Amino acid sequence: MKVLIYFEGQETISRSGIGRAMAHQLKALSLAGVETCISPKEGGFDIAHINTYWGKSHLLLHKMKKENIPVIVHGHSTYEDFQNSFRCWKLIYPFYRYAIRSMYEKADYVISPTPYAASLIRKHGWNEHVCAISNGISLEEYAPDQAKIDAFREEFHLKNDEKYVIGVGFPFVRKGILDFIEVGRAMPELSFYWFGSLQKILTEQKVLSAMKKAPKNVHFPGYVKGDLIKGAYQGALATLFPTYEETEGIVALEALASHSPLIVRPIGVFEGWLEKGKNCYMGNSVSEFVSILKELEQKGPSSDILEEGWRVAEERSLFRVGEKLKLVYESLLKEKH
Repeated sequence: MKVLIYFEGQETISRSGIGRAMAHQLKALSLAGVETCISPKEGGFDIAHINTYWGKSHLLLHKMKKENIPVIVHGHSTYEDFQNSFRCWKLIYPFYRYAIRSMYEKADYVISPTPYAASLIRKHGWNEHVCAISNGISLEEYAPDQAKIDAFREEFHLKNDEKYVIGVGFPFVRKGILDFIEVGRAMPELSFYWFGSLQKILTEQKVLSAMKKAPKNVHFPGYVKGDLIKGAYQGALATLFPTYEETEGIVALEALASHSPLIVRPIGVFEGWLEKGKNCYMGNSVSEFVSILKELEQKGPSSDILEEGWRVAEERSLFRVGEKLKLVYESLLKEKH
């Protein structure tokens, strides 16, 4: 069995969650012993697993249908998680809505990262043949490493006793960046770092204005990758991920795998796998986030919560993800033939 793992515009998406999902899929399938390719030109594949929704992705889907090759479309996106993202998202929305609906409806099968995202796809009537498989996490990459923590602190000139909080993601209103800034304003004794960048022309004006007026203890270093971001997670007082909507939230998995105290909202996507006081911390407002951080600052994190959080990440390890994808592929091929 050979599978085409297709991502259109690989350079464009490399800094996004979908970009990381590409690397994860390829590694997971390698661990499961599934042969893959990333270019349709290579040929000889039995299944096309399409992860994007733009023009070339649509053309590929139609071509595969004509050649009777089974098509899986990955449900990385929904109507809900497109809102409050890019500048002028309301103008783009009708075209985006048509693009993802068309892809999902024509797919033989849809895989989405969480039961929540899969339920949205079913609710909108796009496809009944949909299942949930996490985008996964490479546990080894986020294993404790003091050298990475030290490298991060040195890069950002942090004193030995200086505590900091991180946020990761595109600077979207949906991601909660405005709340992140206000939490930082309320806690001047801590440093706050939001990692992630977007071209100004694509960033909503209220986000640009809030970033410009942010207090001095709130920093926006842009996109950071590799050992630096891993050191950031591992050495942080907490990872504050105040997102309002996700299809999974790779940031949450990265924090859990890093044993970083994770703070999120009690939103639909986290139901069934993140639980307040068991494997993460939850708040629903700036004041609640501040209270949680003050408690962490004074008492430190619960070792039980951190360990339970790591177990959540372990359940979504790339080895397990690869085995689940392999089962879906085998089932689809059996059904087709």
